[in-house]
Amino acid sequence: MKKILVIEDNKDVRENIVEILELSDYEVLQAPDGKVGVEIALKENPDLIICDIMMPVLDGYGVLHLLSKHKETFGIPFIFLTAKSEKADFRKGMELGADDYITKPFDGIELLNAVEIRLKKTASLKKSLDDATDQVKEFINAANEAEAVQLVSDKREVYDFRKKQVVYAEGQKPKAVYYVVSGKIKIYKSSKDGKELIKDIFGSGDFFGYTYVLEKTNYGENAEVLEDAQVMLIPVEDFVSLITNNTQVSRQFIKIITKNILEKEESLVNLAYNSLRRKVAYGLIQVLDKYKKENSKNEIPELSRENLAQVTGVATESLIRTLADFKSEKLIELQPGKIIVLNEKKLRDLPY
Repeated sequence: MKKILVIEDNKDVRENIVEILELSDYEVLQAPDGKVGVEIALKENPDLIICDIMMPVLDGYGVLHLLSKHKETFGIPFIFLTAKSEKADFRKGMELGADDYITKPFDGIELLNAVEIRLKKTASLKKSLDDATDQVKEFINAANEAEAVQLVSDKREVYDFRKKQVVYAEGQKPKAVYYVVSGKIKIYKSSKDGKELIKDIFGSGDFFGYTYVLEKTNYGENAEVLEDAQVMLIPVEDFVSLITNNTQVSRQFIKIITKNILEKEESLVNLAYNSLRRKVAYGLIQVLDKYKKENSKNEIPELSRENLAQVTGVATESLIRTLADFKSEKLIELQPGKIIVLNEKKLRDLPY
């Protein structure tokens, strides 16, 4: 049974929320103010927190700030409950790390939907570490067995990155190698006229940024968050130490690099020789494979037409027309915020 903490100073509102959640088979804890809420959260480690903003003693922003400082409560899904709707309040909460907002007044369905979405997303994040590819698992295991230093470790800090946040920019000096715990990161190049070409999309279990560390050169591309992500930063010194001093780790990492090179060669062939339809089909399949690492459904979620056009290397207008053709041929289904692949085999084997 999932445990939810409700922090709300208004007794009637608090009891109403508690009743709705308990009827939905959640274990519910409650606190009348922020100070008591923090104490309960640290003691009980709930699966999710619903917290009012305007409260005596300690407001909701203070609660979120304090809990983010503790290892035990860092990363617990946090939903703000507020009567305010000004953009400034939303922005402040999101910058502090809030996951969602529920604006008063609200109904039970709205509350339960928000809770269910956040709990499902958290479960997906926890599962993502177990869904890394076999080669990455072998590399992590080899690295962790090295005597000098562990590559991926619970002791390393995992950072939350929000959508559109820049991880690193072209021209910067590398300070770390990155390991994606969850979410999506896009790697892209910008032309002089401002057009972007997405070179790759990395998801859970992927390493990125290591090429420039190995070459000892500044970044020649940009890394930006495509979908809210959790990323582990591995200091350059630790990474280089493992690669240069441990044969087993080096051998496993060479496998990863080789696989990535083969994928890049295939992408270049697609861009150079395939027809427009084949380019778009290839791009859809490439992105679908990235998302399938976390979700077995044939869905491509939360990817704008502009980003998808950059992945496939075609103009946005051409992409939109081709997607419409694929829809009429019943290869895909277009829904708000996502593309559903209906006939994956035919899309992969598209002859022209």
